[in-house]
Amino acid sequence: MFHIVLHRPEIPPNTGNLMRLSVNTGNDLHLIEPLGFDLDDARLRRAGLDYREFAEVGVHPSFDAFLDAVGPERVHAFSQHASRLYTDVDYRPGDALLFGRESDGLPDDVLGHEAVTDRVFIPIAPDGRSLNLANAAAIAVYEAWRQHGFD
Repeated sequence: MFHIVLHRPEIPPNTGNLMRLSVNTGNDLHLIEPLGFDLDDARLRRAGLDYREFAEVGVHPSFDAFLDAVGPERVHAFSQHASRLYTDVDYRPGDALLFGRESDGLPDDVLGHEAVTDRVFIPIAPDGRSLNLANAAAIAVYEAWRQHGFD
């Protein structure tokens, strides 16, 4: 239904958790290289349990390669620097939900890429710094899926 896209993820358990999420919500997971781990990493396997074998995971050498391979009509970039709330988006099947790496989010060249159709944020408390990547993606995926009646 949707494409969960991780741009240069660094922490294997986050990706493992998102493999589980993608299977359990009927979405594809895409990883844009370079990755901060090997796909055979024990921490990724532990977090992903046996879902790895069921997950539809694409690995792409760059953001442009992902766009060429998948061709999403819309790309929603999640960033704490955005001004539009993630719940104000009318998500459509085939949309890409794009997340940056854990340490510093999406780089400016990706946020400003012509294929990015929207920049959105998930609110956090005033004293908060950031959400865990897997948690942020889960929040976004469930909102998009909710809008479609959890079909």
